[in-house]
Amino acid sequence: MEIDVNVAAPAWRRVGDLENLTKECVRQSLAVSGAVLAPECEISVTFCNDAAIQQLNAEWRGKDQPTNVLSFPTPGAIGRKPLLGDVIVAFETVAKEAEQQGKLLRAHTAHMIAHGFLHLIGYDHETAAEAERMEALERKIAMALGFPDPYAEDADGPAGGAN
Repeated sequence: MEIDVNVAAPAWRRVGDLENLTKECVRQSLAVSGAVLAPECEISVTFCNDAAIQQLNAEWRGKDQPTNVLSFPTPGAIGRKPLLGDVIVAFETVAKEAEQQGKLLRAHTAHMIAHGFLHLIGYDHETAAEAERMEALERKIAMALGFPDPYAEDADGPAGGAN
């Protein structure tokens, strides 16, 4: 799988070796989920600022506010599409959430990447049962990456509002 990492906001330099973190998060998310992707599948992960994600959130979801992560899956069966989709992660929101929740920025960033990837392969958290399945995978992914449980003290729901 090809993982295209784009850093569009300089503030992301605070997360050391972001490209390798992203690639490892995607690989572990794929391994833990057991998803079968098309040969030579490609995914794009962009790290932007709140202004950029707010614009995307307004345009695509009708919500004129920043959010932590957005996912844009391409249509079709995941095992047949060469481009899986795009994950967009916003610095200010993720950094603020990490601070408020007492988490390392690197760990929360990894959680957002995994969360976004799971959306690309069809997971969601619209119902309690869906959220439970998705959160269980996110916990396993965090453990595989050597990070603590992302929901250990977050009772506010899926990924602190991640989409």
